[in-house]
Amino acid sequence: MATTTRSSSGLSYPKRFYSAASYVGLGQSSSNSKSSSSKSPISNFKDDTALLLYGLYQQATVGPCNVPKPRIWSPTEQSKWTSWNGLGNMASAEAMRLFVKILEEEEPTWYSKVPEFVIEPLVDVEINNTKMESVAPNGNHFPEPKTISTENVNLAEAQDKDVVTEGVGSIAVYDQWIAVTVSGQLPKARYEHAAAVVQDSMYVFGGNHNGRYLNDLQVLDLRSLTWSKVEVSAKPDSSEVSPVPLPPCAGHSLIPWENKLISIAGHTKDPTETITVKAFDLQSSTWSTLRTYGEPPISRGGQSVTLVGTTLVIFGGEDASRSLLNDLHILDLETMTWDDIDTVGMPPSPRSDHAAAVHAERYLLIFGGGSHATCFNDLHVLDLETMEWSRPKQQGSIPTPRAGLAGVTVGENWFIVGGGDNKSGASETVVLNMSTLVWSVVTTVQGRVPIASEGLSLVVSSYNSEDILVAFGGYNGRYNNEVNILKPSNKSTLQSNIMERSMPDSVDVHHATNATRDAESEFESGKIREIVMDNVDSDPMGSGRHNIKRGEHSERIIAALKAEKDEIEAAFTKEQLQTLKLKQELAEQYGRNTDISEELQSVRAQLASEQSRCFKLEVDVAELRQKLQTMETLQKELELLQRQKIASEQAAANATKQQSSGGVWSWIAGNPTPRNRKSEDDYDDEDEDA
Repeated sequence: MATTTRSSSGLSYPKRFYSAASYVGLGQSSSNSKSSSSKSPISNFKDDTALLLYGLYQQATVGPCNVPKPRIWSPTEQSKWTSWNGLGNMASAEAMRLFVKILEEEEPTWYSKVPEFVIEPLVDVEINNTKMESVAPNGNHFPEPKTISTENVNLAEAQDKDVVTEGVGSIAVYDQWIAVTVSGQLPKARYEHAAAVVQDSMYVFGGNHNGRYLNDLQVLDLRSLTWSKVEVSAKPDSSEVSPVPLPPCAGHSLIPWENKLISIAGHTKDPTETITVKAFDLQSSTWSTLRTYGEPPISRGGQSVTLVGTTLVIFGGEDASRSLLNDLHILDLETMTWDDIDTVGMPPSPRSDHAAAVHAERYLLIFGGGSHATCFNDLHVLDLETMEWSRPKQQGSIPTPRAGLAGVTVGENWFIVGGGDNKSGASETVVLNMSTLVWSVVTTVQGRVPIASEGLSLVVSSYNSEDILVAFGGYNGRYNNEVNILKPSNKSTLQSNIMERSMPDSVDVHHATNATRDAESEFESGKIREIVMDNVDSDPMGSGRHNIKRGEHSERIIAALKAEKDEIEAAFTKEQLQTLKLKQELAEQYGRNTDISEELQSVRAQLASEQSRCFKLEVDVAELRQKLQTMETLQKELELLQRQKIASEQAAANATKQQSSGGVWSWIAGNPTPRNRKSEDDYDDEDEDA
């Protein structure tokens, strides 16, 4: 398939371009036009492709658009003018190459269908420096294609870019990830590593494998797709660098600078207090620790490091204690001085494993990333001149929240690959036009593949003047060491610019409101369905056919709008049913809550009753304790009285004993015994009786 697709590579430019232009029906002479089919071959293509081919043809043969915009109500001519004008100052050679490439994407076998005699371009001449012009059906004048001298076309640059070769050159498809076959000793599978491109080589350093940090440096030759390990030499002593051994790390950043690779930040087994900056000298194959000045930021990993001019802009990350950061620091690579930047506005929330890019050397874009609890898909922009944060509105196919993603810029387009939300990997590769902030999906992969991984690396390189994206590694349930390559099509890049201005000012087409609809779908609903590329219609009935086509075009637009209306109504009905279902579930939940509330009130009443009973029992216990204390007091008093009684009785007994113990001695002493002694009262009683 690849051989058939590139079978036209035998022709050199510009002949190859003119052969392609003749095939699609552009640049034909009037005689050829009359003898050919009444329907131009370009009408077989999709409208957006036909417009793009027309614009590239005009750019290649005439140059940049310098004709005024058509004012008459003619959507066809306005769309053609917009397509041409959107190419700006693109070089003729580049326009030729893109024209052929787009044709080969649409019809890979086009060259085999071109007659052998169609190899020379149609040459127009200038008479008295006056260019021949053709008149469009609406009366507007467009310059006729002029002769392009070989002096104005760099044939070395315009040679075939798509010859089948080994390595990257064998990739013949665009906007699709291709797992390429590599040779050499494969690096250990890993993620959270860092990668950078120097010339035709991709360097990969560090990473995480099975929880262990790595410190090996691998290099992939992007032409031969051969891996090799870089043998690091010992570093001699120097006053500007420190030759300490390089510790294994992950979550760091690798930046090519001059003849060095700068490794900055990252997680290590024994983290330092502040960020360290290390450099690998590509000539001497030595690592060294660079001496910096100023106050360096605290150590971290998962940050973003963006090269802006001669400075590195560091944002966010996660420190050694797993605290998320959203601070901003700048390292001047010429003076190796740190600067802590104070910004205004609302900065992004603390995060790590996000992506960052710079646009127009002024605006820093931050997208995605994650915290300990969630992942993000918000977009923040920092104006590096005013140091003010903003959060612009995103348009198009906004990506899902993701962390651990990777991104690279190609011109004003920012490609985002991989990442995940802790549940599954992101399967779609998306691109953001940084000028319009419109997202679009480039391609989508299926299943658990390395592209849908977290912690992969993504770099951009070029091969035969074509940009290529190279992804390596990642983790999606297993560690990967696969190399995937994507060649972004220039067609999609150009369309993203053209779509912003593709709608005629005088055409008002109703669009259904959808905040996430991308610019391509808007263009699709309003673009022209029939494109006639012939310059002059000699048929007097041409205007009648044009009116018929316009009527058919209007009917098709109405039918499309009706179909879109039906889809919206169906979606609205579905939403109504879903809303009704939610209301029913809400009512059921409300009823359950009412029952639970009543049960809770009953439990509370029972609890209050139990509390009252407990309080009463506590009072009774207190009274019993008081009575017990009183009884103890009475017991003590009783014991005291008993002891006093015993003592009294003992004393009386002793006294009685003493009296009875007088005996003979009392009688000798003249003391009568108690038994014979009488009281005076007794004698008185006796006298009275006598």
